[in-house]
Formats: sequence, C-alpha cells, structure tokens
Amino acid sequence: MEVKTSRFGVLRVLPQDLITFEQGIVGFRELRRWCLLSDADCPALGWLQSVDSPEVALGIVSPRRFVPEYQLRAARQDLHELHLKAERDAQVVVIVSRSEEGFSLNLRAPIVVNVENRRGCQVVSRDPLPVKRLIPMPQAELRRTA
Repeated sequence: MEVKTSRFGVLRVLPQDLITFEQGIVGFRELRRWCLLSDADCPALGWLQSVDSPEVALGIVSPRRFVPEYQLRAARQDLHELHLKAERDAQVVVIVSRSEEGFSLNLRAPIVVNVENRRGCQVVSRDPLPVKRLIPMPQAELRRTA
C-alpha cells in the first residue's frame, strides 16, 4: 500500500512492514497500524510512522543510547498482548519530544515491539522514571566570519 505522509512523502508499505498496536499509543489510541523508518540524517533516530493517519509520526530512539543504565520493569500483564516467546524478541524504544528546552525522552512510557510477530504496545514503567528527560545536546561550534 502507498501512504502519503506529510513528513516523508509517499511511502510504499508492505504488509510485513506493519507493526500493530492493538491498544494504540497514548494520545493516538485509534491509530493501530504503524511502520518503522530509519532517519537518513541521524542514525540514532528512527520514526514510528502511522499508516492510519499519515500526518502522525513519532521520533524514537533506543533509550540506552542516551541513558546507558536504562532498564524497563513492567508488569507481565502489560506485555501480554505482544505474545513474547523470548525476551530477546522485545525491542524497547522511547519517544523523543522537542520543546523550548530542547529534546527530551519519555523514559516512563516506552514502546515495546515484538520483532518476531510485529506487535507493539506502550507500557508504563514500574519505576518512577522521568516522562521528560532532557538530552544533552553538543554545543554548535561557532566560526568567525569577519
């Protein structure tokens, strides 16, 4: 199928590219079908693009890239809909947001995807992790032009 996105143009999405979120994602409960895109300009960044609503795309990253000690503790029942057979089949990512303060990660409510059956869900961590953890950004190097 072709999806005309507002951010990435026309995408050709194959059935095996779809990730299904039976319960949706917080703020987008009605959107169930998504696909994962890599970012050509930033290898750390990926995009979760909605197939049901092409104007919706969420920036995602591996939390351990920015918070090496990150661990997700979630209730087993929260992961039930993924039908995980092995823990290694779970891929955990977090949503990146942009505000006046900079970029931040939602470590409290990560997205977990079963890479084998392509089912996803958003869970709330049992630990009191921040919903908005700012990512330190390197300072741009200034060049003298005059």
